[in-house]
Amino acid sequence: MRIRSLLRKKVKLDADWLVAGLGNPGPDYSSTRHNLGFRVVNELARRASIQPKSVGGDLVAGVGTLAEERVALVKPLTFVNKSGPAVARAQREAGCDSPHTIVVYDDLDLPAGALRIRQGGGHGGHNGIKSVVAHADPEFVRVRIGIGRPVVDGKPTRDPGHISAWVLGKPSPSEAKDIDETVKLAADAVEAVIRDGVDSAGNKFNRR
Repeated sequence: MRIRSLLRKKVKLDADWLVAGLGNPGPDYSSTRHNLGFRVVNELARRASIQPKSVGGDLVAGVGTLAEERVALVKPLTFVNKSGPAVARAQREAGCDSPHTIVVYDDLDLPAGALRIRQGGGHGGHNGIKSVVAHADPEFVRVRIGIGRPVVDGKPTRDPGHISAWVLGKPSPSEAKDIDETVKLAADAVEAVIRDGVDSAGNKFNRR
């Protein structure tokens, strides 16, 4: 059952679905691999003619229609690894439970350009998802966008320094073109989840 928000009546996020894109706020991060969640929300906002606005200091949010449903689009302004409280607050104020919440984010463990859709599960080592799981029911829908792992000496690395530089780095021009395509596909996938359900969307969009 969807919960209805009793909080902060001045915030009008009432919606059937909540879509949260993870990323880091500010222009220095806008073109990095770690901000693909923000980019997908931006694309969905363009499609729905939504102009998200600051809400309470920790969210940029707006409400409009996608796939014939009322959808709240949000971007936490708390940096990726502290996204959980902002997403949980958005759920309460939108009146959406986790099965009606879609979180979009980058994933090191998927090849660049790959998409994966699933409902529920763990955090997979992603600090942003770890934060969301810590503050909200984990049965939200994940839309993961592959960015691949950085390679050192010909092998994928798990070194924290290399990973930090990779996720906070900007894609090469050739990679950027593929990412632009994948961002649009991820936005299509979000609309498909809302319109057709998780399983149908996964069958159509899960790819390498």
